[in-house]
Amino acid sequence: MNAAAFTLAILGLHWCMCTNGDNSWTLKKLTHKPRSLSQERMKELSDLSNHDRLTKVELAPMLMPRVPGTAGNTKCQQHIISRLQNLDWEIELDEFEENTPYGTKPFTNIIATWDPHAPRRLVLACHFDSKYFKDFEFIGATDSAVPCAMILDLAYTLDKYLKKERKQAQDVTLQLLFFDGEEAFRDWTDTDSIYGARHLSQAMKNRVHPMNNEDGTNLLHGIDMLVLLDLIGAANPRFSSYFDGTSKMFDRLIRIEKTLAKQDLLVSHSKTANQYFNTRRRGHNGIAEDDHIPFMKKGVRVLHLIPMPFPDVWHTQSDDGHHVDHDTVDNLNKIMRVFVAEYLHLPV
Repeated sequence: MNAAAFTLAILGLHWCMCTNGDNSWTLKKLTHKPRSLSQERMKELSDLSNHDRLTKVELAPMLMPRVPGTAGNTKCQQHIISRLQNLDWEIELDEFEENTPYGTKPFTNIIATWDPHAPRRLVLACHFDSKYFKDFEFIGATDSAVPCAMILDLAYTLDKYLKKERKQAQDVTLQLLFFDGEEAFRDWTDTDSIYGARHLSQAMKNRVHPMNNEDGTNLLHGIDMLVLLDLIGAANPRFSSYFDGTSKMFDRLIRIEKTLAKQDLLVSHSKTANQYFNTRRRGHNGIAEDDHIPFMKKGVRVLHLIPMPFPDVWHTQSDDGHHVDHDTVDNLNKIMRVFVAEYLHLPV
């Protein structure tokens, strides 16, 4: 992770459908309207939280060094894959090798898709690797074991609703991306960082989607929005909206937090003020470089959920799991659960 500024104009963010044929389905993301849930349905989703499952089943197996090419990295891959296979997700692995400052390393991205036949996908993403430090073993709880655990917990808690939704053959489904190699091995550069995201974004661009079509569309066209979670787990995170193309979706997070808080469904949280999602818009400079960059360069809309400022434990030995604020994580889980259910029109 690097907090260096970059300019959005350089990234060429305007979505361009430069293909032949009828690609009207690719434009539906621009007009898609989530279905707002009642307060009663929000409470139903909120009540699905289970602290022990989140911490002991989802998070604990990931609290170890997870540098690419190490046994810890492989164990975390197996944990993620096993949890999602048990829930009947379709799993694909994007495996490759790439040169690093410490020689050639293996990397594995994990792609989990709920309904692979749906043309459009709401994507939730995070990285599961941890940064290499010569002087100490870095656990990387907030960076990014907790976001991984949150996404796995979301898949578990929404399982029964997703299974109902699958029977209705919707044209938009949920996809989960777990990136390997987000961290730089030495110093953050264009080549020593976001190894997995760079490789997977290109692989998705090269893959025809939907299958056997001749319209020139690929898997990236099928992404409605990439929601990237990173550096989550410390108390009092502050999130802002960074990109105009997803500002309305960010506004939904503001509304969901406010509604849950008024119902007293968020723990250690004000009932009258938003604590996490800011109405204030940030400018286009000072945004953290992260796994979303290669996707944004290729036209994918991004909702970047990364707190500013970064947690105090960022890239220190203290990011070991003991400083995770579980009330905050539980609250954010509830908010994300409602957000995904509303976007996908799940039958809650």
